[in-house]
Amino acid sequence: MVKQVDVAIIGAGPAGATAGIYTARANLKPVVFTGLTSPGGALVNTTDIENFPGFKDGISGAELVETIKQQSERFGAKYVMDEIEAVDFSGTTKILHTQLGEEYHARAVILAPGSKYRHLGCIGEKEFAGRGVSYCATCDGYFFKGKDLVVVGGGDTAMEEAIYLAHMAASVTVIHRRENFRASKIMLDRVQKNTNIKLLTSQVVHEICGDNLGVQAVVLKNTETGALQEFKTGGVFVAVGSIPTTGIFAEHVQVDESGYIQVFNNSSATSLPGVFAAGDAIDPQYRQAIVASGAGAKAAIDAERYLEGLEV
Repeated sequence: MVKQVDVAIIGAGPAGATAGIYTARANLKPVVFTGLTSPGGALVNTTDIENFPGFKDGISGAELVETIKQQSERFGAKYVMDEIEAVDFSGTTKILHTQLGEEYHARAVILAPGSKYRHLGCIGEKEFAGRGVSYCATCDGYFFKGKDLVVVGGGDTAMEEAIYLAHMAASVTVIHRRENFRASKIMLDRVQKNTNIKLLTSQVVHEICGDNLGVQAVVLKNTETGALQEFKTGGVFVAVGSIPTTGIFAEHVQVDESGYIQVFNNSSATSLPGVFAAGDAIDPQYRQAIVASGAGAKAAIDAERYLEGLEV
C-alpha cells in the first residue's frame, strides 16, 4: 500500500528533527525516517553538549535529540523507524522504498542522512571513545583543560583542532603518518608558530591505552622502522576526516568528490527540484549540531516555499 506524504525527511539528527519542527508547524505533516536504529545519528554518542544554546547546564546528545524529536511530534511530525533503501526522484512525486517493504510518495524530500567520523581502527579506540578519545575538539575540548593531548591527522582539520586545543591544553602534539602534511601552508605555518604545539611525523597510533579514568597513553608505531614507543597523553583527538552517509542518494543528486551533497544559490536546494538537503551531509567544514539545526530550518522553509509554488 502506497503512503502519500507532503514531506519526507530522511534522517533524524539535529538537521532532520529541526526540519520536522518547521514543516510540521507549516501543517505539512512530515514523516521523519530514523533508520533502523534510535534517532539522532552521531550526536547520540556525545556524552555532554555545553555549546548548544538554551541548555545552560549542558545536555547529552541523546537527550538533545529526544527533546527536538518531542518538539516536532507536538506539532504533528511522524517518526518512522525504517531505512530508505531505494528512491526515484525523477518525477514531481518522489518515490521512496523502505527496507521494511513500505512505499512512500512524497511531494518534497529533505535529505539529512548525516556523516560519520573516520576512525583510526587501532586497538583501544572503540573502548575509549567518549572516555578520552574524541572526534571533535570544539565539542569536547573543554573537558580536557590542562592536559597533554594528541591530535591525529595531517590536514587542515587536524591543524584547526590543534590550534583550538592549544588555548586550553598543557600541550598538544600532532601525530602524522608522513613527513609531509596535506594541510594548507597557512594552517601549517600557524601550527608551527604556536609554541604549545609540537609535530611528530612518520608515526601512526598503534594502540590507545588507559584505565577506568580514561586515556593515559598511546603506543606509536614508526612508519619507516616499525619501532613502537609509548607516548603519555590525557586525550586523543582523531582528525582524519569524515564520511558523508549519502549512500544511495549520491546516485540521484549532485555530490562533490568526497560524497557531500551539493546545494545551490545559498539555499538547501539540491540539483533536483523538490529535493533539499541539510546537516552534516552537506557540511564538510563545521559539523556542529547548531549548524545542522539551522540548515534543517532552511531546508524546511525552502521545501514549504517549493510546495507553495506547485499550487500556484
